Amino acid sequence: MTDRQISILHVVLRRPGVAAPLAAEAYDQVLGLLRGITPVVEPLPPDAALLDVRGAQRYFGTDAVQLAEMIRVRALAQQDVDCTIGLAANPLLARLAANTSSTTGGIHVLADPEAARAFLDPLPVLALPGVGPATARTLGGYGLDTVGRLAAAPLPTLQRILGASAGRQLHQRARGIDPTPVATGTPTRSLAAEHSFDRDELDPVEHRRALLDLTHHLGARLRTGGQATGALTLTVRYADRSTSTRSRTLAEPTAHTPALTTTAYRLHDALGLQRARVRGITLRAEGIRPAELAPHQLSLDPVDDRNHRIEAVIDRTTTLFGSTGLTRASLRRVA
Repeated sequence: MTDRQISILHVVLRRPGVAAPLAAEAYDQVLGLLRGITPVVEPLPPDAALLDVRGAQRYFGTDAVQLAEMIRVRALAQQDVDCTIGLAANPLLARLAANTSSTTGGIHVLADPEAARAFLDPLPVLALPGVGPATARTLGGYGLDTVGRLAAAPLPTLQRILGASAGRQLHQRARGIDPTPVATGTPTRSLAAEHSFDRDELDPVEHRRALLDLTHHLGARLRTGGQATGALTLTVRYADRSTSTRSRTLAEPTAHTPALTTTAYRLHDALGLQRARVRGITLRAEGIRPAELAPHQLSLDPVDDRNHRIEAVIDRTTTLFGSTGLTRASLRRVA
């Protein structure tokens, strides 16, 4: 494999010493910087982007590693953003190289098939995109607990366990195969909020409390901006740096906190987290549109009407007094 074929970069963005994702404005500024290197940029909000630098290598007369170094220097100097960059021949390998790194910052290269195989084989199956704790437990029951064992399993066996389509896709990923192109364009209009736990959190009650806090803040930001969201995406980050992601389209676009909370809880329950060591939770509202343009089903439920009125009061007091204003009792901890 030549250096020219190592042309896909997965860039993870962080403020130095800060665990939370970038604010939306800072993220957009870094995207502009990346597009100054190559026009083939796929935004992955709230904290990453995928780049194809084949054309940029020809334009700058350099290789992909040097372009990655250029990105790190410019992002740190211009935006005070540190980049962890995975560099490989396809998006899957580049993402894994960046996200499974034990350190924040730096460039991690998978330069040839042998290096990719040596890197992939010992990883837990949870490291592969699309594999959550429930799927990992199912595969583990058959002794398929690492990517190497998954890659060595016969395709018909995986299809019997997971289904035809999912089995084929996972078999390819375990072998480091990913034909997905980098999709250019602007990101779907979205808002994100993240909760990082002080320690690895196993208690599902604390997971749900964090989700309630996130939906409260997302709902307030949507309502004060006169917006509604059409979908939610939940990303759970584990102690081993792997992640699980689930998305759900809402029945109708909304900024109503109880509706957001119900959907967030369903996404969380669908992951089947049983004693999982959770490091952080990110909730993203997607498909955002002006609230006045969003269709709305009228409700005759007095409880729903009361909740909307309560939200309006909380939003006004928060605008006036900040975090010292009113909030829901369920978000308060009892000393």
